[in-house]
Amino acid sequence: MRDKLAKITNEFGSPFRETSFPKTNWAGDILGDYQENKEVTAAGRLIAKRGHGKSSFGHIVDSTGKIQIYAQLDMLGEKYYSLFKLLDIGEIIGIKGVLFKTHTGEITIAVKELKVLSKILLPLPEKWHGLKDVETRYRQRYIDLIANPGVREVFAKRSKIIASIRNFFNQERYMEVETPMLHHIPGGAAGRPFMTHHNANDCDVYLRIAPELYLKRLLVGGYERVYEINRSFRNEGVSIRHSPEFTMLEAYCAYNNFEYMMKVCEDLFSRLAQEMNGSCIFEYQGKQLDFTPPWQRISFAGLFKKEFDIDSQDSQAVVLEKVSRKLNLPRGLSRTQIMNITEELIEKNFPQDKPAFITDYFTWTSPLAKTKKDDPNIVERFELFIAGLEVANAYSELNDPIEQEKRFLAQLETEEELPKKIDKDFITSLEYAMPPATGLGIGIDRLVMILLNQPSIRDVILFPLLKPLPGEENAESGK
Repeated sequence: MRDKLAKITNEFGSPFRETSFPKTNWAGDILGDYQENKEVTAAGRLIAKRGHGKSSFGHIVDSTGKIQIYAQLDMLGEKYYSLFKLLDIGEIIGIKGVLFKTHTGEITIAVKELKVLSKILLPLPEKWHGLKDVETRYRQRYIDLIANPGVREVFAKRSKIIASIRNFFNQERYMEVETPMLHHIPGGAAGRPFMTHHNANDCDVYLRIAPELYLKRLLVGGYERVYEINRSFRNEGVSIRHSPEFTMLEAYCAYNNFEYMMKVCEDLFSRLAQEMNGSCIFEYQGKQLDFTPPWQRISFAGLFKKEFDIDSQDSQAVVLEKVSRKLNLPRGLSRTQIMNITEELIEKNFPQDKPAFITDYFTWTSPLAKTKKDDPNIVERFELFIAGLEVANAYSELNDPIEQEKRFLAQLETEEELPKKIDKDFITSLEYAMPPATGLGIGIDRLVMILLNQPSIRDVILFPLLKPLPGEENAESGK
């Protein structure tokens, strides 16, 4: 390939010198609105080429689709027809020509002018059409996107899903905001944070595990409906459903409670299912899911009463002891482990064909949620499970600063992952009065997985974090 680079450079100039090629036509538009003899200017990647003496056919692909091209000696001239014959599969080329249909009826561009816009210097992997090797696909997503049009479609649809989510909340009079990704004190969720050091201020900071505490400060400040589509980070395990870097939506609404957020989820998710799949009923990994509202409601407290003879007034220590004893697990279970056990119980006891709201969580599992008026041991909270995956979490927000500080201090005694300090400025903000409110968090990656029938969270994250290959950890750039 580098020998062809030298030939092309010597005769036509560097194939990397062009700064632009103003294309006026895209493959998808041409195929959708064909006009005989129409002059077009197109550009894309050459993905196929076959020659027949003085004429050759090929295909180029751009972001909208694939279209056939036709190069002929008489039309291009000897010099540029020889350039076409030098092209390797994978080149980025620009063409000008006219449209016609072959005798088989395929819409084709007859090439009148040809430019090489970027020369490929590494061959695409063998059998790159429909590339299947998972390791290569994730590590070199750029090859995956070249080789698998279906993968490109997944990420195009992901973009549409996020745009639709924005439209939904904008229409409901929410304001989109941005909050810090670097926190002095990580909070708003349970999880082990990533820590780094800020040199200018000479202090340790953490990548956020959730934006919740900053978004609630905005409710104090007077905004009544806010949302953020954000990146959050948790220094934890990697699996088909977990990534250390992930995308969340968090939305907060003053003067409503968690029941309102149930309706939000039903309306939003059913709309997305219709938009992506044409129906509220669709397939996910061999199972039929039905997003038609209303959805199931399952009591967490009732489930634990049935399985472990646990009452809502039992202390956290008593609950963990009973669960550990019945399941023959080591004592000292974490809150995260309790949630994992909950997922298993839901899968065992309830049908998976419809989303399910899990309600009635114990107060000690939810330090930021408001308790029920008739039972201080149960909070107004739900987690939304779909096909065994936790996809959303919401509660009526605790706005009592005195109670919130007590809950934070109690949390420090049980959550080993969190630094042993609380966000006192957040407590201070509550002392200026936060209206009654509800908040919702949605795992965008998991939601996209389900809506687009993808088996792993890595299949909906363009560049998932992977373990370095041997020698990469300390390798210098370009070495």
